[in-house]
Amino acid sequence: MADEVFDLIVLGAGPGGYVGAIRAAQLGLKVAVIESRPTLGGVCLNEGCIPSKALLDSSEHFALARDKFDMHGIEIPAPKLNLAKMMARKEGVVGDLTGGVAFLFKKNKVSWIKGHGRLLGAAADGLQQVEVTGKNAGVVKGKNILLATGGKVAQVPGITIDNEVIIDNVGALSLQQVPEHLVVVGAGYIGLELGSVWLRLGAKVSVVEMLPKMLPKSDGDTTQALQRSMKKQGMTFHMGTRVDNIQVAGGKATLTLSKGDKTQEVVCDKVLMSIGRKPNMEGLGASEIGVELDERGCVKVDDNYATTVPGIYAIGDLIPGPMLAHKASEEAVVFVERLVGKNSQVHYGTIPGVCYTWPEVASVGKTEEQLQEEGIPVKVGKFNFVGNGRARAMAETEGFVKILAHAENGQVLGVHIFGPRASDMIAEAVAVMSYGGTAHDIGAMFHGHPTLSEAVKEAALDVDGAAVHC
Repeated sequence: MADEVFDLIVLGAGPGGYVGAIRAAQLGLKVAVIESRPTLGGVCLNEGCIPSKALLDSSEHFALARDKFDMHGIEIPAPKLNLAKMMARKEGVVGDLTGGVAFLFKKNKVSWIKGHGRLLGAAADGLQQVEVTGKNAGVVKGKNILLATGGKVAQVPGITIDNEVIIDNVGALSLQQVPEHLVVVGAGYIGLELGSVWLRLGAKVSVVEMLPKMLPKSDGDTTQALQRSMKKQGMTFHMGTRVDNIQVAGGKATLTLSKGDKTQEVVCDKVLMSIGRKPNMEGLGASEIGVELDERGCVKVDDNYATTVPGIYAIGDLIPGPMLAHKASEEAVVFVERLVGKNSQVHYGTIPGVCYTWPEVASVGKTEEQLQEEGIPVKVGKFNFVGNGRARAMAETEGFVKILAHAENGQVLGVHIFGPRASDMIAEAVAVMSYGGTAHDIGAMFHGHPTLSEAVKEAALDVDGAAVHC
């Protein structure tokens, strides 16, 4: 390894790192990835996006069998939960996908250097050096270094995550039994999704959020509808509430909460800390060699993802912007393609966001509140799933599609969906917005009947008051 020189060395094998490595290899570069985990895929595949969605789907099936089969004329005994089997299925899904990434590495001749990488700076010959500790210990040299180590859970000062009583997302994905009472601290995407899993499986779930609104950067109508829905499902909310203290004793946690001048204590057996994530710069040696960070701890980069040190680049959760796997992947591809001279771009204005509760929330572009603050004239089209034939047939009529279009030229500026399979339907909005399309464009396009996506067409028609089914 000491004698090899790579065109690109990637630190981190998450959805940014491994995608960038594979694309670089496809473009003819000699690539190495330094990753200390025993499996590839980073947080997303191992303990984030994929295992959480596996449990979300399993818990949705359980809730359907328990609560909704009867309305479809399917009469069965009350379902029994085999949590160990559900967890084993989740691990199987993770194993299949991480193994798939390892296969792609071999197929594309990407070298996996197993260990933790630390930047040493440039050698006398101008090549960047990375010290590796772990299984493949040594020093590796490369012409370019891509930092793609992702994010990690943000900690609350004075509160220790032991993953026994006070847990993080990893602990919440690995519980051996359903909690009696789970308190989720933080009403963001991760907290609401994991809270939904355990709520469906029988836990009492309470959410504590310091801000007055869940998913604070999301459309107001959408978040209000989601909160109403989650309340109907049995989730309890303490909004605008601060956690002052958590005491653990006898396998229980006692939280002291305050809202204004009022305080209360809540006792539970599990506390999920989910207040957000921050860049994972631990042990990289980046600051020591001159890589500059901003006031939020993100790596400063230019339009080509170059840091303040020549030959070192950064993408994904390490740099400003939403901490989303698909953002990291797109940045990785664009970085590599620019490295070899292509004129690639990331369309930051059309990054979709999804909260995989049920019903789901998906959005792209600006919110109505943002457009009002910016003084942009806007027309709003809205269509409720209760008027959609396929939603009726599925008995999934909760929610709506909301389209925000420029009042003067009709260009779509934002789309917000709360409803069944919103995560899939948002792709149409991303495509239209990526090409500067209008609400009229969506309304004039064919949408198969009967499909949930007809709600998108109707909302687009409603921008000009032309919706038929509302």
